[in-house]
Amino acid sequence: MKKTVKNTNPIDSFFKQDFLYKPAVKKSKIDKTKKIVKVAQYDVKERKEMIGFDQVSIFENLLSGTWKFLLKDEFDKPYFRKLSLFLTKESQTKTIYPPVSEIFSWSQYCDINDIKVVIIGQDPYHGKGQAHGLCFSVKKGIKPPPSLKNMYKCIGNDFTNFKKPKHGYLLNWAKQGVLLLNAVLTVEASKANSHAGKGWEIFTDEILRNLIDHFSNKRKLIFLLWGAYAQKKTKNLNLTNHYLLKSVHPSPLSAHRGFFNCQHFLKTNELLSLQNLPIIDWNVD
Repeated sequence: MKKTVKNTNPIDSFFKQDFLYKPAVKKSKIDKTKKIVKVAQYDVKERKEMIGFDQVSIFENLLSGTWKFLLKDEFDKPYFRKLSLFLTKESQTKTIYPPVSEIFSWSQYCDINDIKVVIIGQDPYHGKGQAHGLCFSVKKGIKPPPSLKNMYKCIGNDFTNFKKPKHGYLLNWAKQGVLLLNAVLTVEASKANSHAGKGWEIFTDEILRNLIDHFSNKRKLIFLLWGAYAQKKTKNLNLTNHYLLKSVHPSPLSAHRGFFNCQHFLKTNELLSLQNLPIIDWNVD
């Protein structure tokens, strides 16, 4: 008797299903007379494509609110089908971060209509327990990474009342309308940039493009672009009606070249005030 796989989480356990890559079963004479489609009748490539469609629907259902409506067409495009198949295959033998249920968590804490600030990262942290779908952020109990510590230093220079936190959980920012978006949304454990060039960049380009279109003739967004990667990411977007604040990356390798005194957090609140919008409380507690 075949051992039953116990699925505690239908999303996470999707990647663990043992039927994904079993050899195709030849059609029986009875099968040939039936006008129903069975996965077992398809060759391996075709079956992978069908499974990919299932996974695509899972991804789509992870998006929240208006984001789901704006991005729904992306999931039917060839690049995303290819991306979903890549993730399915990789997850059979490798650990991928963040957990599937948190890949789109950037969409779950703030409706698109309430976005005021955009911070762009590169790809998720690749250490165990670090990545949870918000760029630069780690959950409580995980040591804040060096780049985030440097961000705290910058905030401390901007605001004397800033309380330097002991954790790196930026949920409070996300809830106030700060979109914390990585350009690449998944990564293999212990291998930085391992999922670059697989399709996420196209998807996140569309996120930004839809966001900009959504706010066309409404109000100005504030983009915090730290480092060459983030600045290149927005190069082909129409940002003429929005505010761009540029600086070096907060990484220890570059932060000393001007990041600590860039005053981006202070300037962000000044620009929000000019639009009569609530300012961001940069405290994370």
